[in-house]
Amino acid sequence: MNGLRPLIPILTTAGIVLGGNGLQGTLIALRGAHEGFSPTDIGFMGTAYFSGFLIGCLVIVSIMRGVGHIRAFSALAAIAASATLVMAIIIDVTLWTAMRFISGFCFAGLFTVMESWLNSGVSNDNRARVLSLYRVIDIGAVTGAQFLIPAIGAEGFAIFAVMAMMIALSLVPVSLGDRSNPAPPEGVKLDLKRAWAISPVAALGCIAIGVTNSAFRTLSPVYAQDIGFDTADVATFVSVSIIGGALIQYPLGYASDRHDRRTVLLITTTLALAAAVALSLFAGSGRLVNFALVFVFGSFAMPLYSLSAAHANDRAGKNEYVMINAALMLFYSLGAIVGPFAAASVMQWFGPQALFQFSAAVYVVFIALIVWRMRVRAPASAEERGRFTALLRTSTIFARLAHWRGNDRKR
Repeated sequence: MNGLRPLIPILTTAGIVLGGNGLQGTLIALRGAHEGFSPTDIGFMGTAYFSGFLIGCLVIVSIMRGVGHIRAFSALAAIAASATLVMAIIIDVTLWTAMRFISGFCFAGLFTVMESWLNSGVSNDNRARVLSLYRVIDIGAVTGAQFLIPAIGAEGFAIFAVMAMMIALSLVPVSLGDRSNPAPPEGVKLDLKRAWAISPVAALGCIAIGVTNSAFRTLSPVYAQDIGFDTADVATFVSVSIIGGALIQYPLGYASDRHDRRTVLLITTTLALAAAVALSLFAGSGRLVNFALVFVFGSFAMPLYSLSAAHANDRAGKNEYVMINAALMLFYSLGAIVGPFAAASVMQWFGPQALFQFSAAVYVVFIALIVWRMRVRAPASAEERGRFTALLRTSTIFARLAHWRGNDRKR
């Protein structure tokens, strides 16, 4: 892929910092449960993280305009590493919630810096593939980081120290590879109305994906523990979902570069819905069944953000990449604020399988929104319209299955 070499520093940095962030998300759930925090407490910490994430999305453009990509990244990484160490020193629900809020603020900025940097260095012809490669690195790093928990242990100071070290070390590649640093954005402001006009599907998609992915990332360790998994099984369960997403990211990106992105997004969301329904039906069926189903779920749930972002960036002007990526993360964080707390409340009432019933319901709504937008702006060819009709029928079948299963549980 031509032109990839200047992006190597930021891709390396992405692997390090995203691994540290993914490790923190799983550890907070496991360590919180060990310390006696309820699922609602853990879900509220997830909500606090994404509340900070939303605020970070609102201010990061101004920070980048003032000091540039590298200085903004360095300051936010230092704060995130410090917040991680504070949680190791004092075990308290309120303090951890505050530190998760600060972490969310920092990681919103870090992600925006990395993704706007990547988008400024690619063209529409290879954008989805580069973003998919970024997600593969993200998912691969998070997968490997999960196994640090059973290796080091969820208790004690050491695991928090490792997370802080990972975040701090992410500064090295971007600091030494600053020749590839894009110029600071000039005259850029966060324009949500413009971002919505560029792609309503991407905006709505990021909200829906924020709800489902944040709920899964925050509460999947709780789900796994509640159905009887030990610490190693919990790490495997989370990792298997991430591996699934890593394996399918690039093929889906490749397909969406050559076909209508909305069609690919619709197919992928429909398959994520099917996997979520299956997980809710077979939650108590043992480790191997859960591992297999969560692999399929991750394969199609994890790439949805990349597909939505690529669709929006296709339609953005050259000077709008920073704005559109900050706006998409803000849309994502709006959904993610709701996701963990809402899913935790549903799980507390209806059991662990409700996590995936909750996700399935959100996917049904998102599929309906994609269908609506495709009818407003119909697919170009008869062949695409035929695929669209078939997918609509399939989506309806899964929606009815989910509704039937919910009624069956009530009886």
